[in-house]
Amino acid sequence: MDEQKQRLEFRGTNLLSLIPLIIFVVFCVAFFVVFKVFEMEALCMGGIIALIIGSLFSKDWAKYWEAVVNGMASPMMNTLALILLVVGVFAKLMSRGGVAQGFVWLGNSMGLQGGMFVVFTFVATSIISMATGTSIGTLFSGFPILYPSGILLGAHPLYLAGAILSGAIFGDNVAPISDTTIASATSQRYLHKEGTADIGGVVATRMKYALAAGLIACVLFYFMGNAGEANIAGKEILMQYMNPKGLIMLIPVVVLLAVAVIKRDIFIAITWGIISGTVIGLITGIIGFKDIISVENGALQGFAIDGIKNMLGTVGYLYAVAGIMGVLNESGTMDKIIEGLLNSKFNNTVIGSEFIIGIGIMVSSVCLGAANGPAIIMFGPIADKIGQSRELHPYRRANLLDGFASTLPVIIPFTSSFIFIVITCVNGLIADYSFIKAINPMQLSFASFHCITLFFVLVFSVITGWGREYEGSKGEAIKKQQQLSNSVNI
Repeated sequence: MDEQKQRLEFRGTNLLSLIPLIIFVVFCVAFFVVFKVFEMEALCMGGIIALIIGSLFSKDWAKYWEAVVNGMASPMMNTLALILLVVGVFAKLMSRGGVAQGFVWLGNSMGLQGGMFVVFTFVATSIISMATGTSIGTLFSGFPILYPSGILLGAHPLYLAGAILSGAIFGDNVAPISDTTIASATSQRYLHKEGTADIGGVVATRMKYALAAGLIACVLFYFMGNAGEANIAGKEILMQYMNPKGLIMLIPVVVLLAVAVIKRDIFIAITWGIISGTVIGLITGIIGFKDIISVENGALQGFAIDGIKNMLGTVGYLYAVAGIMGVLNESGTMDKIIEGLLNSKFNNTVIGSEFIIGIGIMVSSVCLGAANGPAIIMFGPIADKIGQSRELHPYRRANLLDGFASTLPVIIPFTSSFIFIVITCVNGLIADYSFIKAINPMQLSFASFHCITLFFVLVFSVITGWGREYEGSKGEAIKKQQQLSNSVNI
């Protein structure tokens, strides 16, 4: 049978296959930007409704839904979904362990004030975000504790808010249990061997970009973050949220990171992280057996069930996007998009190819309200093909994806869900603390130093080739590009 006849066809033109994607983007903007609904379940619903509406424009409904199922059955998507569910348990364990309260105790013990407290806040939220794997969760937990006390300890409110946002993004970018890390790694396939980039290797190779940008950001936060004299009330607020035992729960984070880098297997790493965290938590009394799983009034409680529940919306969203990608693939639309990018003049050089990946993921992220994970899932397959055309190593492709997604899209004041979340957190504190004032979203964008410095670090990396690695004949990372292969499949 002719290959063209096997394609999924739509009424009139196959460009109608873009309808589910367009409708989905509209839902994303509506929920994240207009109505400020920051729930993955809402995006999952938007994706399913988009698929239903899109089916009305196909010539063969049965073939349309077969394409949706095929997209959802992708090994990459199923692996990602399983990782997210397992990661959810560890993330909730860390939340129950009180890592944030441990850092509050540390900051108070060190007597940090003014610009130094802003730097401490950036470092603390970075580690909290890396430990829990969630940037949004870090924002909602960090602001009530660190923001009011920081202001009273002489920190500049604007740069303190920027430090919390920057730290949340820093940790999310490098955390092996973050959805953005997982999505960026599992979407980038090897060209010369089976499989996708392992998460441990991706994290190990991306740290240099994040740390370089983070160090520059620390210097800026220190010099810009001082607002004046400290107020004793700041320490009184800190006292309410201090617990040095929380720092003990960093041990399972170190265990997870070490195993992830050594074994290059995220499932093994998370298993060791959960086991070590549970044992340490029980021995030290930080958690009890009821915190693992219990039944109260006929309802399950504990970090095990909470971790699963917390990820179900994300997993549902993931499969909705996978279904949309299935429609684009089997209609041939995805092939045309990739072919157009591969044949563009911009793709004539390695630098051009990397900029296509960087610009593409940033545009995708902006369209989705700076929801980095969803943007990476959508643009990842395109970046995979572009990177393969230049035989860029999967680590490099994954790092460009997650890195650029964590830069300018996060701080665009009119479209970024992160900016709206920060404003929401600050406004929520105004009623409780008379000394807290509203902050300007535009000014917040320029005060989120890490997102800005990371952008320039990555641009420098693309132009100079710093950190660029290619894929060798057996999938190994090599410094020099080999003879370009003609085996890249579109």
